[in-house]
Amino acid sequence: MPYVPHTPEDIRRMLGVIGAPSVAALFAEIGPEMRPKSFDVPDGKSEMAVLAQLEDLARKNAVNHVSFLGAGFYDHHIPAAVDALSMRSEFYTAYTPYQPEASQGTLQAIFEYQTAVTRLTGLTFANASVYDGGSALFEAAMMAVRHTDRRKLVVCEAVSPIYRVMLGSYTANLNLELVTIAHKDGCCDLAALTAALDDDTAAVLVQNPNFFGTLSDFTALFAAAKAKGVVSVISVYPVLQSVLKSPGEMGADVAVAEGQSLGLPLSFGGPYLGIMTCTRDMVRQMPGRMVGRTVDTKGRTGYVLTLQAREQHIRRQKATSNICSNQALCALRSLMHLCLLGEEGLRRTAEICMERAHYAAERLTAIDGVGLLSGSAPFGNEFAITLPVNAYQAIDKLTNRGFVPGFPLGRYYPGLENALLVACTEKTSTEQIGVFAEMLRGLLA
Repeated sequence: MPYVPHTPEDIRRMLGVIGAPSVAALFAEIGPEMRPKSFDVPDGKSEMAVLAQLEDLARKNAVNHVSFLGAGFYDHHIPAAVDALSMRSEFYTAYTPYQPEASQGTLQAIFEYQTAVTRLTGLTFANASVYDGGSALFEAAMMAVRHTDRRKLVVCEAVSPIYRVMLGSYTANLNLELVTIAHKDGCCDLAALTAALDDDTAAVLVQNPNFFGTLSDFTALFAAAKAKGVVSVISVYPVLQSVLKSPGEMGADVAVAEGQSLGLPLSFGGPYLGIMTCTRDMVRQMPGRMVGRTVDTKGRTGYVLTLQAREQHIRRQKATSNICSNQALCALRSLMHLCLLGEEGLRRTAEICMERAHYAAERLTAIDGVGLLSGSAPFGNEFAITLPVNAYQAIDKLTNRGFVPGFPLGRYYPGLENALLVACTEKTSTEQIGVFAEMLRGLLA
C-alpha cells in the first residue's frame, strides 16, 4: 500500500488554514496546458524486486576502467579507517555547533582540521570550509573586493575553467570587472599578470599547479600585487602542498583548495570540500565558520565559534556570504586522512604521484607525433600532451578498451582540440602506464 503521511482530516485542516476549499483549487492558477498529463509512475514493487532492479542499473556503470582523468579531481587511495571512523553516528548526525557546551567534540574536530590545513598552506587562519574549490575561489575574490573596495579581478586563464565559469556566474550581477590573462602553452604568463595589476584591481587569482598541471613560483607576482594594494589569491592542490613552496612562503593573502583529494571519494560529483585559509589581515572577511580554542574560568580547554557574530549565518543582509556551508563531515574525513598519512605519508604520496606522472610523460612523448604542450615547464602529477589526432578520438577508442586516457582540453580551450590532460596518482601503476602508452601508440600508428 502507498505511504501517504497526511490523512483526509490533515488535508482538510491544512486547506482551512490556507483558505482553499480543495486541493484542486489550490493549483487552479496552473493552466491545464501546463499540467502533467501523466506522472508515468510504475506500480509498486516488493523490496526484493526493487533491489534487483537497482543492482541491474548499477551493473551498467563502468567501474573497472583504468583512469588517467584528473582535471582537479583525483582518485587517491583512502585508508579504510577513514570510512570506519567517519561513519560513526555521532559524527554524521552532529548538528551545527551553535551551543558550545553541547558541541565540544564537533568544535574540536573543526579546530584540528583548521590547524591541519593552515599547516599545509602556510597561512594563519582557516574556516570550516565552503561547498567546493570553485565556490572557495569566488569567496576569496569577494573577500578581496570587500577588503580593498575595488571592483576589478585579474584571473589567469590557466586557473581551472570550471572554477572560472563558477566565478563568472556568481559575479554576473555584482558589477565586477573580470580580466582574464591568456595562458602561454599551458603556463601562467607572469609578466602579463603583473602588467594587468593597477589601482582598480582588487585581486589577482592564480592556481598552482594550474589546470594544465604546470608549476609556478608566484612570489614576485604577489610582491608586485602587495605593492599596489592588490590581494593575492591562489588555488592549490592539497596533496602536492606537502612538497611544493607554500602559498604563505610565496606571500599569498588567501589560499583556497578543493579538498576532495584528502579522504573524499569520487562520488559522481561530490560532496566536496572548499578549503579556505588566509592571513591575519584578511580574517575578518572570511566567510563560513571558524573555531577558536580558549579556556574556561577553571582553566579547562574549550572550543567556540569565534570572530563572527551569529548574524553571519542567519541574517542575509549581515553576512559576508550567503553560500557558505559548514561541511564539517567532509572536513572531518580530510582531517582523518591527513592524520592517518601523517606528514611523511602525505609527502611520499605526492612524490609517488609525481614520479608516475613523469614516467607517463616520458613513455607517451616517446610516441611519434606526441609532445608536451608546455615543453620543458615543470609539472606535478598532471601534464598536457598534444596528439596528431583530435583528443576525443583517442578518448573514445581507448575508453572502449577499458582505459580513460585523460581530459580533452579542447572542451574549454579553443585551439587545443588535439590536447589531452593526463593525471597520475599513487593508484596508477607503472604497468598501467605502459599498457596505456602501447595502446596509444597502436591507435596513432
